[in-house]
Amino acid sequence: MADNSERFLCISTYEKGQDFLRELHTQGIKTTLLTLEKHRHGAWPFECLEDLATMPANLTNEQILNTVAWMSRERKFDRLVALDEFDMEVTAQLREHMRIPGIGTTAIAYYRDKLAMRMGARDAGFLVPEFVRVLNYDELREYMGRVSPPWLLKPRSEASALGIKKIQEPEQLWRALDELGDRQSYFLMEQFVPGDIFHVDSIIKDGKVVFSAVHRYGKPPMQVMHEGGVFTTRSVDRNSEDWKQLTELNARLAPGLGLKRGVTHGEYIKAHADGRFYFLEIAARVGGAFIADLVEQATGVNLWREWAKIEVTDFRRTEYAVPQVRAEYAGSVLCLAKEENPDTSLFNAPEIVYRMKKHHHAGLIVRSQDPARVAALLDEYSVAFVEKYLASMPPPARPTA
Repeated sequence: MADNSERFLCISTYEKGQDFLRELHTQGIKTTLLTLEKHRHGAWPFECLEDLATMPANLTNEQILNTVAWMSRERKFDRLVALDEFDMEVTAQLREHMRIPGIGTTAIAYYRDKLAMRMGARDAGFLVPEFVRVLNYDELREYMGRVSPPWLLKPRSEASALGIKKIQEPEQLWRALDELGDRQSYFLMEQFVPGDIFHVDSIIKDGKVVFSAVHRYGKPPMQVMHEGGVFTTRSVDRNSEDWKQLTELNARLAPGLGLKRGVTHGEYIKAHADGRFYFLEIAARVGGAFIADLVEQATGVNLWREWAKIEVTDFRRTEYAVPQVRAEYAGSVLCLAKEENPDTSLFNAPEIVYRMKKHHHAGLIVRSQDPARVAALLDEYSVAFVEKYLASMPPPARPTA
């Protein structure tokens, strides 16, 4: 007898997305998780999975494709979902190979390739810091003669601020390109625009933004990644001009880049020089660094679960119900810690609603109806975290699970 069960295959080479898997189970989907062998015994909701399959690290895309094709001999997968950004390209390739609905390799480039997304955002009418592909040396010379330094040499397909180098003068660029060798075309160069960095986390349905939340980083993530320090981010006042402008900009961005459904994490710079917002980057995923928890504390919306609901309703061709939103404010403070399991119990403000549990990290989330109270707590706690917990280490050349 044919098996007519509804099945999803989720791929994640990092330990994340547990609430996505739980929601699929709640929705009655039989789910297989494909992850790395080293995550076999991770904190997965095993009771929500039909199967957990593992693979060695560093497989090529072709080897992953062969693995999934072999798995598909016994089970028919109706949807493929990449839970982590670094799995999105191979999952898009799998969809096209297996002819399963969802975003393909060309469309996913606007959410993975920093050069493609900048070109797409610029073509859609967004302000973008002056950039140039690292390909033709005459183009690079023309760019450096026209655009004032400093410039940022950025990997096109990394996440966060990994691999970024600040370039002060042309000779420094040529030395960096010599070191990169044949890898240099996988980079772009962009003008460094001093400013405040904001992030907007969204839910997309039928090509429209149906939910978004605006937050502002303390120190820019690139500065925290490269110089160390305490990472903070907090909700923007909903009555402010920043909230209004970023909500309107973001409502145009994801549809302008072609995403039909899912979640996005977009980042924007409010330039110190002219006070205008410039597009920085966007990813078709839930934000890292406990941003999903931050959004849920401020709004009541769990981005992982809503993403799962959108995938299920699209597959079943049923209506997606936009979640009710709680209009509060939240902020998070997080740092690399010297102790393996730092004790944060000495912080006891009633606004503390979440204590992060991650080895060698200290972190808290606070919530209030007053955005000024959130800002004051983050200011206080970020100083205290430096004194009590902060450890430092060089930024990794590649992401680590």
